[in-house]
Amino acid sequence: MKYLDEYRDPVLARQLLDELRRTAAHPWHIMEVCGGQTHTLVRQGIDELLPAGIRMIHGPGCPVCVTPLETLDRAMAIAARPGVILTSFGDMLRVPGTRTDLLALRARGCDVRVVYSPMDAVRIAEAHPDHEVVFLAVGFETTAPANALAVRHAAHLGLANFSMLVSHVLVPPAMTALLDSPDCEVEAFLAAGHVCAVMGWREYEPIADRYRVPIVVTGFEPLDLLEGILMAVRQLEEGRSEVENQYARAVHRVGNTEAQSIITDVFRITDRAWRGVGTLPASGLELAPTYVQFDAARRFRVDTLHSTEDPECIAGAVLTGARLPTDCTAYGGRCTPRTPLGAPMVSTEGTCAAFHSAGRTRRNPA
Repeated sequence: MKYLDEYRDPVLARQLLDELRRTAAHPWHIMEVCGGQTHTLVRQGIDELLPAGIRMIHGPGCPVCVTPLETLDRAMAIAARPGVILTSFGDMLRVPGTRTDLLALRARGCDVRVVYSPMDAVRIAEAHPDHEVVFLAVGFETTAPANALAVRHAAHLGLANFSMLVSHVLVPPAMTALLDSPDCEVEAFLAAGHVCAVMGWREYEPIADRYRVPIVVTGFEPLDLLEGILMAVRQLEEGRSEVENQYARAVHRVGNTEAQSIITDVFRITDRAWRGVGTLPASGLELAPTYVQFDAARRFRVDTLHSTEDPECIAGAVLTGARLPTDCTAYGGRCTPRTPLGAPMVSTEGTCAAFHSAGRTRRNPA
């Protein structure tokens, strides 16, 4: 397939690995902040092929995984109400809340529907004026423009029965929070190409300058990642800390300014809780005052729920790169993709799911 197979060429992969071995004179710790990149690294075994001393740290790059438990519990509380149709992308249905998940609620008779676009939810609201239709809007900056357009279209149509439960998070504040941690081992970042396709990379430049860390905007295929790692290692070995763009075929410095304008119109920046991590200042989006009538949390008054994580799950440590999935006592036993204790095991971008699908076993099994 053109524009895909050429980024999986094994000959070029070996050449990049050879160049990495020639370039890396010191041990370095590099974090990718994208679940898709994590899955490629683990599925292809790239993290195990890197030169000795080059360690990949898997960061909080899975949007499903970082969606706070409270948001899932709120979504389920709303879905359980009569006359409500809750809509969501399919990867959210099996993410465990405090007591259950959305798929189990659907099995019990709640009207929970999988959609492929937020505009599908708007059309459902048009077709069912006697129901409240709620869209569970999660994700990084990548999905924010489409969700914003759906809200604007609902406003244009005058739909009084449509709302969104918003839990958008932003990548740069998470990076700075990690770098501010006294236990941080990250010396360079691979930035997510799809986020930067929307936002560009200008907002990463102050981070690189302030913390003296290289940041390389990288794609998702094996050769993308190997080249991105090589670019990061070159900077580290040369003592540079710049933002570079490996993903030039899709990303420009300013990003998609039209998409950014739509986000700015519909949303505003707010503090946001990250599942397993905690609340990070100015790290999320919420509906702006002009569109607050579409805020499902306010409409259904579900802000006071009490949520609790499973005590055996170490999702927070996995999401910040402090631990590997194989460090968890529940990994592969109580916690599997069929019976997940935390979101990283069930999401298609979760680190635990990546390790499990690649057959990685616990490092110190009982």
